[in-house]
Formats: sequence, structure tokens, C-alpha cells
Amino acid sequence: MEIQNLIKPFEVEHFEVDECPCKRHMHTYFEITYIRKGTGEYNINGNIFNYKENDLFLVPPGSDHFTNVKSTTSFLFIRFNNIYLQAQYGTDKQFNALSDWMHKLEYILQNGSHLKGQVNLQPEDQPLSKAVFEAILQGLDSQKSLQNELMLQLINTTITVIARNISMHHTKESSSDTGHHILQFIHQHIHEPQKLKSENIAAHFNISPNYVSEYFKKHTHGSMQQYIMQYKLSLIDIRLRHSDMRLNEIADEFGFTDESHFTKTFKKYKGISPSAFRKSLTEESAAPVCTASLTEETR
Repeated sequence: MEIQNLIKPFEVEHFEVDECPCKRHMHTYFEITYIRKGTGEYNINGNIFNYKENDLFLVPPGSDHFTNVKSTTSFLFIRFNNIYLQAQYGTDKQFNALSDWMHKLEYILQNGSHLKGQVNLQPEDQPLSKAVFEAILQGLDSQKSLQNELMLQLINTTITVIARNISMHHTKESSSDTGHHILQFIHQHIHEPQKLKSENIAAHFNISPNYVSEYFKKHTHGSMQQYIMQYKLSLIDIRLRHSDMRLNEIADEFGFTDESHFTKTFKKYKGISPSAFRKSLTEESAAPVCTASLTEETR
């Protein structure tokens, strides 16, 4: 299977076709696909979606996907890679150690998998989304000053809308019981270890510590502390993949005593040190892959 790579931090591509030239493939970057018009099938990791006008898809790295066009389709693709993510985080972190940007990305990666590719926008977000995509399309041919900066803002707005809708969709599909709210509380306060002590959570929800313990045993087959650690590690994985944060910065953010404590804990659960894990990602990205095929309309 063809594996496509993106050399530039981001790119936007638009084309209108009766038969999609993109056969079954995978890529090493994120891809947002907006259907401006047309109908067909979008196959993402074996999940088949019947697409139509204004449909929106998020295809994460490593996804096996292809389309079958049924009627003339106008595709708008927004692609971005780790370099783009690191650049955005680098801009934000001078104001906040954990930027809003990283929160958005975490929501996409942690809660978006159950969507299987398609993003179902809330009715109130559909006009905004359409306007943003049309502005991005118009910007492809614009030679105005600061056009690149405007495109970056439009792409970031798109990611914000996607993150918000994934968040809302995830909440609606989740159980409304106290246990679910405990999980949300843990996710919200993952950087505040004092609040995540069993007795403090029990007091916050006015329940017994035994209820908290039994809930995690029943639904996660482990303890609350094990769940917290696994969730921390999933966020640390994102830091190592999509940011240039130093190990001591990550250790400080997630409440480890120091870098040595962080390294020992990471290796205990992952079987590899965080520095070796990050190095392996660099080696993977440097491996020979096919470059994403571009059309004349690619900018």
C-alpha cells in the first residue's frame, strides 16, 4: 500500500473530479476532508461513509482510506503534520505551559477515535464551517499581504470547530451517571494531582470513597490510580509525538518529582525510555516514503 508523506508543515488542495485519483493509501500526517459538493463513498479503516455536500472527515495518521466517487465531487483537503503542530505550540507556550492548542489536539486524538473518521457538526456550527472552508478556498489564489498568516488562522479555526464538536458528540454519547462525571473530572484536572486523590474526588461528588474504588474496578478492571496513570501516559505520548517539549518540562507538567522519576515511570509502563521513544519516532519519520501527490491546484 502506498504511504504518503507531507514535506511542508501544511498544505491545502482542492480538486473537482468524476473519479478520485487517490487510490487506497495511508499517510503520515493529519488530513481534513471537506466535501463541497457531490456524492460517493469514503472508506476509512474499513468503515464506509456515504458522503454528500458539506460532509466533513478527519483522517488521522496511519489510516487506511480511499474514496469512490458516484457523482462529480469537489474535495477540499487540509493537511498538516508534526512540524505544523510544533510551530503552533511553540507560539502558544510562551503564554501558557499547556496551550489551548494542545488541549484541542488532545480532544481530537483521545476522543475522536469513536467517530471512525466522520465529524458530525452541530447545526449551529455548519454555517461557520462552510464559511471558513470557502475562505480557505478563496485564499488559495490570493496574493494579498499576510495571506499565509490568514490561512493559518483559518486552519486553526477549523481544528477548533472539529475539537469542539468531537467534545460535544462524545459527551452526548456517554453515560450520564456519576462515574462518567468522575472520568470527566479526572481528564479536566489531570495536571492537578491534589484534586485527584480518592478522598477529594469523593468529597467533590458527595459520594463514598468505596463507590469511587468499585466504579474503577468494575469499568476499568483496575484502580483509579492506574486509570490516572494510563491517561497521563496517553497525553505524554502526544507531547512526545507532537511537540518539542523537553523531558524535564513534561515531567514538571504532569507532576513527576523530576526527569529521572518521569523516565523510570514511563519505562515501567511502556518498556522504553521517553528519549528512546522520541528517537524511534524521528527514525520512523525519516524512513523513505512516497511524497503526497499534488495537483496543479495545490498551494
